[in-house]
Amino acid sequence: QVHLAASGGGSVQAGGSLRLSCTTSGNAYSSFPMGWFSWPPGKEREGVACIGTSAGTTYYGDSVQGRFTISRDNTKNTLYLQMNNLKPEDTAMYYCAASRRCGGNWYMDIIDWGQGTQVTVSS
Repeated sequence: QVHLAASGGGSVQAGGSLRLSCTTSGNAYSSFPMGWFSWPPGKEREGVACIGTSAGTTYYGDSVQGRFTISRDNTKNTLYLQMNNLKPEDTAMYYCAASRRCGGNWYMDIIDWGQGTQVTVSS
């Protein structure tokens, strides 16, 4: 079983920032889209953002548009999520994933994902 290890979560005040990272096991995902999804307690999982294999190909969920930025560095086998202007409703476990595509409802086509990192935003 391959691994995608997410890190960088924590507890911050509303309006603060966090930078999540996800290191993959080798370069197995360099030719695949990748993304971040969240899973708030008691709710359905939500697609946060994804990034394709081509430069400039990104897609964001409506709730994070303009606040979060996804990026990847294939030379380091690492995926990032810069989270700015965090809101209490962003509180959730965040997971990184490899997917078959990057676009609307991309998180329904996940092919691999790993342990998440907790993000807690207080008022």
